[in-house]
Amino acid sequence: MREVVVTGGATGIGYAIAREFTQTGHRVTITGRREHVLKDAAQRLGARYVAFDAADPVAVEGALPLLPETVHVLVNNAGGNTDLDREAAGDLASVAEAWRANLEANLLSAVLVTTALLPRLGDRARIVNLGSIAARGTGSGSYGAAKAALESWTADLAAEIGRKRGATANLVAPGLVVDTEFFRGRLDDEGVRRRVEATRNGRAGTPQDIASTVAFLASPAAGHITGQVIHVNGGAHLGR
Repeated sequence: MREVVVTGGATGIGYAIAREFTQTGHRVTITGRREHVLKDAAQRLGARYVAFDAADPVAVEGALPLLPETVHVLVNNAGGNTDLDREAAGDLASVAEAWRANLEANLLSAVLVTTALLPRLGDRARIVNLGSIAARGTGSGSYGAAKAALESWTADLAAEIGRKRGATANLVAPGLVVDTEFFRGRLDDEGVRRRVEATRNGRAGTPQDIASTVAFLASPAAGHITGQVIHVNGGAHLGR
């Protein structure tokens, strides 16, 4: 039975990914900062949970004894646009703070958790990072920049773990995905309509769309796919 770790696994896309793996017979551990939310999600999933801040090196180090001794699949899903949780930046100090917040939440969290778990990776392990269409020039400022940096790091990671371990590292970049906490209730019907109009299949994405793609990349069938950005956005951005 493969051990799967999903960061940010209590809600939205992360929850759908964790559910996909539990339903296919994997042993799953979900992580996140909100213990009460994690506990409830873990009970519904039949999974384990470990509460910690993935962007805090001390917290990651402290969580290691509670995480699986061998990890076959790591999904770095923790993150989000931290600008949605703060006032617009004014002076330079607040601009710097805002940029650091998105870089820590979306890039550093993945780097720290992955680095901590690298010694525990099983043979032919799979690492899947969650990026965003925002990395491809669709806006979102520091959030898009952080996800673009995550793409670059994923390519380096694939080279680091590939030849030594036969492992793979890829990134899944969603477009608009409904039924998540991402927009904090701020996306109105017009915003959804504009984003759906940009697709080629005429619909928004769902958490299950992303979960199914992650599951494929984590499967033995995807053993020769590594260092790639897989766009799951209905054609709103073409990966060519």
